[in-house]
Amino acid sequence: MADRASVAVAFMLRAGSRYESEPEAGISHFVEHMVFKGGGRYPTPRAVSEAIEGVGGVLNAATDREATVFWTRVPAVELRRAVSVLSDMLLRPVLDPDEVARERQVVIEELRMYQDNPQDQVQIVFDEVMFPGHPLGRDVAGTEETVRSFTADACRSHLGRHVRPDALVVSIAGAVDPEAAKAMLLEELSPWVGERSSEPPPVPPPATPPDGEPLRLVRRTAEQANVLIGARAPSYLDPDRYAVDILNVVLGEGMSSRLFLELRERQGVVYDVHSFTSRLADTSVLGIGLGAEPRRMAGAAKAAVAELRRLAAEEVGDAELTKAREYAKGRLLLQLESTSALCEYAGQQQLLTGTIVEPEEVVSRLDAVDAGEVRRVAGRVLDAGLRAAAVGPFRSQARLAAALA
Repeated sequence: MADRASVAVAFMLRAGSRYESEPEAGISHFVEHMVFKGGGRYPTPRAVSEAIEGVGGVLNAATDREATVFWTRVPAVELRRAVSVLSDMLLRPVLDPDEVARERQVVIEELRMYQDNPQDQVQIVFDEVMFPGHPLGRDVAGTEETVRSFTADACRSHLGRHVRPDALVVSIAGAVDPEAAKAMLLEELSPWVGERSSEPPPVPPPATPPDGEPLRLVRRTAEQANVLIGARAPSYLDPDRYAVDILNVVLGEGMSSRLFLELRERQGVVYDVHSFTSRLADTSVLGIGLGAEPRRMAGAAKAAVAELRRLAAEEVGDAELTKAREYAKGRLLLQLESTSALCEYAGQQQLLTGTIVEPEEVVSRLDAVDAGEVRRVAGRVLDAGLRAAAVGPFRSQARLAAALA
């Protein structure tokens, strides 16, 4: 991206909540916090932040179920600085026990913040309903109990298992010379690669079919109820993923989607309504999010499910299908204008699938999706069985349960 003024660099690990046992739930997220406390070259949190912010850059990280990403965006002339800071954080972290003790409380406050927000809380409960008794159903940040158990040695052990050459992808996008960037990375990482052992990489447990009650309700005092409804869907390795993308756009992406037009514009029963996908290597979730006055929620949920069922019963018309394709293609291309987005797009594909599908190829595959495929994948999603989570001042779950039937 030679015309850009910036460069984005990401160090991406094949590590996340999916790889964690129950007693260590949240350790990936906790370690993500801890490496910002300093390394060999930048030994304090202030030294780490000033190294990047001192040149106007941005430094951050994120932990998910299958990947942990440490990234920075700096002026293009500061590429070496970006590589130096990220590699130092990840490969030579200080992990001071006193800092670990302090950070435990910080992460616990983060957990409590999510629990205090009904929209965050319903997502946590929804994951538990979709993946009961499985690491995928646990909060990525863990629990207060597990976080209190983390020590500096536990953080080192986690990094030792997961920071390894066969589980690390470095992604760079922006105004850089590829060969010069590659040489810089080899200079920085080759000594570390030579030190690593060849023990087998961690293998995450496969997703298991959901069981138990399909609806979980959390009663809490609030002016608005929040509900998530969804079902298992094709994974990011499944050829049907592109048809799911189009299905999602038609169903609930944007203000011209069916859910928005029907539930908000025509019926006026919700403020927040949308659909979404959450993809993994061996499964996925297609979900519908609703925020409404509690007495109206059962009706809103029933109407939302009806829209999904209609997509499985009737083929989408040509005009609506064309609009959905153009929306999906345009959203992708607009997102990839930034160096950070392209860095993440390419790096995560390489990390999780071992290959990179170029944006042009994605556009071609979206264009190839026809109405029959959209109808078929809608049926496939419904056949998996609808499940839901609700947070709000409900007296009974009977009416909500009936909406899923």
